Amino acid sequence: MARKDIIMLSQKEWKKLHVIKKVMEGVLKQIEAAEILSLSDRQIRRLINRTRLEGEGGMAHKLRGKPSGRRLPKSIKEEAIRLYREKYNDFGPTLATEKLEEIDGIGINDETLRLWLIESGDWKKVRKGRQHRQWRERKHYYGEMIQIDGSHHDWFEGRGPKCVLMGYIDDATGKVFGRFYEYEGTMPAMDSFKRYARKYGIPVKAYVDRHTTYKSPAKLSVKEAIEGTEPMSEFERAMKEMGVEVIHALSPQAKGRIERLFRTFQDRVVKEMRLKGIKTIEEANRFLEGYLPVYNRKFSVKAKKEEDIHRKIPRGMKLDSILCIKTERVLRNDFTISHNGRLYQILDKTTANKVQVQERINGTMVMTHDDNCLRFKEITERPERQLKKPIVLIIRKKVGHTPSADHPWRRYKPEIQNNNYQQTETALTQT
Repeated sequence: MARKDIIMLSQKEWKKLHVIKKVMEGVLKQIEAAEILSLSDRQIRRLINRTRLEGEGGMAHKLRGKPSGRRLPKSIKEEAIRLYREKYNDFGPTLATEKLEEIDGIGINDETLRLWLIESGDWKKVRKGRQHRQWRERKHYYGEMIQIDGSHHDWFEGRGPKCVLMGYIDDATGKVFGRFYEYEGTMPAMDSFKRYARKYGIPVKAYVDRHTTYKSPAKLSVKEAIEGTEPMSEFERAMKEMGVEVIHALSPQAKGRIERLFRTFQDRVVKEMRLKGIKTIEEANRFLEGYLPVYNRKFSVKAKKEEDIHRKIPRGMKLDSILCIKTERVLRNDFTISHNGRLYQILDKTTANKVQVQERINGTMVMTHDDNCLRFKEITERPERQLKKPIVLIIRKKVGHTPSADHPWRRYKPEIQNNNYQQTETALTQT
């Protein structure tokens, strides 16, 4: 601790003292000193008189070391720290300040609470290491690009099932849209996009990662290689039909806005739902409907250009027939198709060779040909196949043949043949 005879001055006060001494030495005039220090000549005369009477210490501010006249009562400080330890012990100072005012009626500044908690040992200052990233300017228009991703987290802190938050954030304004689902997949992505489009309109671009929901892992086929195209996921196909350009990020840092949003929500939203006792996905989605408008009013920013370039859903565009899983199946001669291990009978007469099967978000299935819906029914019971009569093979045993007694084979004698051969050869020699 500094002794009383040590003069503690700020750099600004040392500068004033230096100039005032120059005036007292006659190097500078009072008007020149006033111009240098941006003070009035009357104030310069006051500083000169104070320095002559009190020395260098007269330049120090008279309120230094004294408690502030606007400080809060000690009882409020003790009550805020007590409530923080009992109810908000894992809250950050900013969120804890909001809850203290909203729930407990204690209105204090977040920095004041932060200093109190550091002083009491309930909060520690953490310096985060910084990585070098190239800054990317926000888009200029609202609706020009949205970032989409899913956040896997224990949102209910064990009170309910684990789930995924499908989050949307506008790149220009930071406005947020979100909904909870059981998993991150094609159907949740399509359902959330459908809800977003109906509420705000169709954006120009969608910035997503390389999850299999958004980018197909299939290998390039020969046809695609010839045509110069790539295999598309069902989400990409749906976006193409709606005229939305899909951009795939190569790293989480590339879509930093949505990643930072998830870090914030995993802190704030989790604690908000804890205070309300939310433990199911249905309750969480109802909570978001009221929470997100408040969040957007508080934290969204103004876009560089005022125009909203979300497109309204065109008349005649059927979102249910676009935001679905489409599969082509061959129509057999008996007007049946096989899909997902089941057999279906087409009831309408058609000349189609193939039928398109649409698995929609609401769980229904539609079969179409040339955009015309076909009536169908599932064949639940198939007729049993009749077993063919067994083929009986008659194997006959081969019986050996015994030649008769007068068979030429029995009359054949090899020694007689050899004698005839020798007689013939002798006759020829003599000749």
